[in-house]
Parts: sequence; structure tokens; C-alpha cells
Amino acid sequence: MTSFQAFQTEIEDIHNRELSKRRIQGSVAMAKEKKDSKDPPWSEGKGKADEHRKVNISIEPRAKENENRDPPSRGKGKVDEHKKVIVLREPLVKEKEDLPSKGRRKAVEHAQGIVLGEHDGAIGYSEIEEDILNLLESQLPNDYEMARDTIAALITQNYGEYVLRIGSQPPHALLFSGELTDSSDGWTGTEKTSQDLDTLRQRITDAVEEIGGKVSALCEVRTGHPRISLLLRLPPPSVSLTPEVRCAVVGNVDSGKSTTLGVLTRGALDDGRGRARVSLFRHKHEIETGRTSSVGMEILGFGPSGNPILPTTANSSDPDVIRREKLGWEEISIQAAKIVSFIDLAGHERYLKTTLYGLTSGAPSCVILIVGANAGLIGMSKEHLSIALALSVPVVVCITKIDMTPPHVAAETVKQVVKILKSPGCRKIPVFVKSTETSVEIATSFGKDKLCPIFQVSNVTGEGLDYIRTFLNLLPSSEADTEKFAVDQPLEFSITDVWSVPYVGTVVNGIVNSGSAKTGDAVLLGPDANGNYLSTVIKSMQRKRAPVTTADAGQCVAFALKRVRKAAVRKGMVLVSKSESPPRAIRQFEGQVLILYHNTTLQRNYQAMLHCGAVRQTVKIIGMDHPQGVLRTGDRATVQFEFISHPEFVKEGMKLLFREGKTKGLGVITRLL
Repeated sequence: MTSFQAFQTEIEDIHNRELSKRRIQGSVAMAKEKKDSKDPPWSEGKGKADEHRKVNISIEPRAKENENRDPPSRGKGKVDEHKKVIVLREPLVKEKEDLPSKGRRKAVEHAQGIVLGEHDGAIGYSEIEEDILNLLESQLPNDYEMARDTIAALITQNYGEYVLRIGSQPPHALLFSGELTDSSDGWTGTEKTSQDLDTLRQRITDAVEEIGGKVSALCEVRTGHPRISLLLRLPPPSVSLTPEVRCAVVGNVDSGKSTTLGVLTRGALDDGRGRARVSLFRHKHEIETGRTSSVGMEILGFGPSGNPILPTTANSSDPDVIRREKLGWEEISIQAAKIVSFIDLAGHERYLKTTLYGLTSGAPSCVILIVGANAGLIGMSKEHLSIALALSVPVVVCITKIDMTPPHVAAETVKQVVKILKSPGCRKIPVFVKSTETSVEIATSFGKDKLCPIFQVSNVTGEGLDYIRTFLNLLPSSEADTEKFAVDQPLEFSITDVWSVPYVGTVVNGIVNSGSAKTGDAVLLGPDANGNYLSTVIKSMQRKRAPVTTADAGQCVAFALKRVRKAAVRKGMVLVSKSESPPRAIRQFEGQVLILYHNTTLQRNYQAMLHCGAVRQTVKIIGMDHPQGVLRTGDRATVQFEFISHPEFVKEGMKLLFREGKTKGLGVITRLL
């Protein structure tokens, strides 16, 4: 019997291997298209697709000495808002006689490696931060300019934001366990006085403002080991380049999912009877029953200074108006330097199929599991947690209703959550977030380790909400996952929603899996019921209800399509770049599968609902490679599947999840038949 963790590691390896293979094939195809045509469909606007991903450096030579030459100034180095080009007006190091000491020279070399894009990961970022601070403390003008250009490079390489720490930093193990004291061992970094903190903060602020950014203090400690964490953020030049974090919100029915999102995104506290959740409901029966039955969407924007952007319209908190239209999306999109998109999923067992589709098609960066303190981890909460673990999505736990729950009941809930997270099936490290510093540090470490932050909040009193807002503000953007979303590939757009908008036509919503698109691009839509692809054109596009002209890999956007009827489009279809040979429409495929649970046996002709990315369709088992010819709980095998209704767009390496009743299976596509 194969263990869940071992199988999960294996399918991750298969997924990454097939992804690398497709990238090589895509690069070859794009190179061929560029050779045949000077202006391929996906080449236009590609520069914009990479603006937050890469720093282009141009070093201007020293001008000839003459009396009309401008004197050196700190404002000479700048980041061009539209091209993100760092221009170094002065040489990186002065003349030979001014060469610094060995320690300073090392700092300059590290900084040059960052600015020139040659940082290979051998130098830790804590060491780089120390180098920046050493250069800022120097009195030499060139050191300041080098520190400024290094900061600009770090901000741009990290998608427009960077957390810079000043002073001695606590060890994460003690900070996350809540056992941190000033006398603890393991502190790293150089000790600074309060005066040093103020001086360095001012110099960093000056440097960041020169390149058009903003600096804000995330957390500050003046006693014991004085330290401060600063958020350096560069406002995006347009809505199309705003970083986005997608979070799926799951949990048992009546745990407070929609209410929590309503409070976070609207700014007004709940009245204890669900007033805040009305803004997320899409249907009349949801308002009447208080239960979400569809995939709801809401956004929370953060400004350049890190403050949440809340709707300011007169009716932004009026339930009677909010249920007709969600106010403020365009306002938030234009003002925000970062957007957190919440996917509000249903908690009732009846709507598990919809919840599962939201988790697989929405490509969330993390899953926020809402647990009611009065009820504990019961019912569908465990089901949602197991699905998130099966899909390898990082998990955040949020315990709600702490204001109305007796202390002994809340303590039992916390004990139960910790026990489940530490169990062999989860193997997570629970971290209770009870300070801003913990929230900042776990956000920057989230996803790298098996950390699972636990927030305890009240939507009525507001307790704990600031910690979760700080955490969301610092989460890395979804498009920063270059392993999942490749910009330098042909366009691939998965359709998750379809509408027919009056006077506009057919509108499709989804995620750009690879490549980039712009208005006016000719694309292929498919596959249809016969496996064919239809030619169409992108008339216009919107991102978070704000009009944009380009869309890049990792972004969630909506396209208006030309000459396409709504009846011809369904969820699970894709938009791909036009090419000589459109992609295959797949009816049968083979995959490595692990049966997570089944009360009897699985055999040929067994049917179940398959979820694979945006694809959701019933499949039939047409063959299996297993000695006994049947599969039971815990068994793994190579299984051949066939779509029942129509062919779909699937690729080797895609993860799949199938279920029927309580039966669940996890796997990865290994071969297309």
C-alpha cells in the first residue's frame, strides 16, 4: 500500500517533468514562429508581460568632463515607470584610488550581482540586506546610489514589493512557538540602536521615493533588541500589472466564511446576525437561507503604503444595494498596488461539486480554512482540508466566533485543530499568530516550509482581523509562481465562467496559464463537442472590472469574444494562440492514480466525476494495470479513463481528482491516448 505523502511526491515530480518538457517544446515553437514571421501573435506586448519579473539594466558611460556637466545627485538613478529600467548615471565603483576596504568591497560586489541580475541564490537575502544597510551607513555618494539601485532591483525582481528588516532578528523557531524572549539565543543580524533605526529608515525612505516607491513600517520593536520591518512597494503603472493573490475560502456550513470575507473587504464589522455577508451572495435563495451555493468572488486591495483600500461609496455597506451590485471594484483596482482575490466556496455537502470545481479551476495560492470556535473541525471542514492537501495547496486556518464561544469550548477547538494538523496525514507545523511580527515573518516564509498559520478572529469585535490583513498584504502574488505560469510560452487561457452581456456579446472569465494576450489578438476557442477549434478575436478585456489591454500568465481576466455565441462556449474550454496545427482534443487518457477512499472495489466501467484544472466531466474507467483487476482504498495503479460526453483539453502532467459519493481518487495524467 502506497503512502499518501510518497504518492504526492511522485506526482509532483511527474507534473514538474512534463511542465519542463512542454516549456522546451513551447520555446521551440515560438522560435520557429518568430523565424517565419517578424510579428507573431504573442510577441506583441511580451515586454509588458515581463515588467515585474525581470530587471533590465542599462549603464550609461561617464560623460566627458566639461563645465556644463550636471553635478552628481541622488536622483540620477531611477526606475522608469513604464519600462522598469534602472538607469545608473554614475559608475558602480569610483576610481582606483578610492577603492574601499575589503568588507565594503564585498558588499558592493553583492549589490552589483543583484542589480545586474546575477544573484544565483548562493548569497542569502539576509546577507544582502546587511550589505544594503552597510552601504547606506557609508558616507560615500556612490555607496548610497549602489544601495538605492540594489533596492530597486530587489523590489522589481519580487514583483513590486520587498520586506527589508533592520536590526537583530529573532529565530523563527522561537518566534513561531511563542517562546521568544530578549535573552533567547539564535538572534541574527547586527544590533542597532533606536537612533540607528531612525537614521536608516529615513535613508531607505529617501532611496525608495527616488525610484517612485513607498515605504511603510510593518512592525517595530524598540526594547530589548531594537528592530523594524519595512515594506518597500512600487505602485504598478497600470491595472494590468497589479500583483494578485488568489485565496480560496472553505469550511463547514455556518462556520462564518462569507461573513469573514464581508468584514475584511468592506471594513464594517458584523452585527452578529450575518449583515456583512450579504455582499458576497449572488442569488436570492442564498440571502434567504444564509448559505452560499455558488462560487462567490470578492477582492481586497492594498495601497502602496500597505493600507487596505476599502470602498468609499455611500452605499458600499448597504445590504440592499450590495446584493444588486458589488460596489467599488474598479475603484479598488485603480488605487491598489496589490489585490487579494477571495474565492468564496460553499460549505454545505450538497454543493461539494461546486466547491471542488472552485479549488481546481481557480488555481489558488492558498486555502483559508474557516473553523467555527463553537463547533470545531467537523463535517465538510475535514473534507475540504483533505482536498487542499491532495492538491498540494498551502493551508491557512482561521478560527472565528471567538467572542461568543465559552473559553473551554474554544480551547477544545484549538486542541482539535492542532492535533489534526500534526497528524501523519497533514504533517503541518501549526503557528498561532498573536502579534504583527509573527504575521509578517510567517507571510514571508509561507509556502516554503510546512507552516500552517492559525488566526483567531471575531467579526463582531474585530479582534485578530489586523493580523490576517497584514498576512494577506505580504503573501507572494500568484503570477510570481513561474513554475506554474510561464510567460515565455504561447497563450493558453482556461475558461471557468461564461456570460452573455447585452450590447457586448459573449464574455469568458478564467486564468491565463501561459503566455500573454492583448486586445485584437486572433485566438482559437475549443475544443467543441466534435473536438474542433473555432477561430475568434479578443474584442476587449477587463481585470477586476477595470478595462485593460494586456493580460499575462497567472492573471485572472475576462475576455469579450467576437462572433461567438454563448451556447458554443462551456466551462473547461480554452483559448490558445493560433498556429498551423491546433492542440489535440482528448477523449481517452492514462494516469497514475491513488484511491484515497472507497467502501468496496473499483473495476472497469466504473464512472466518477473528474476534476482536472477547469475541466469537470464524468469519466469511465476503461482499463487498469493492477494484478487483482480491482482497486480498493490505498491501492495505486495505472488507469485508463474515457470522457463520457465530449473530448477535453488536457495535457500530460496535469493533476486530477475524481469522486463519486464518498469515493475519492488522486492522480496525474501520464499519457494521452
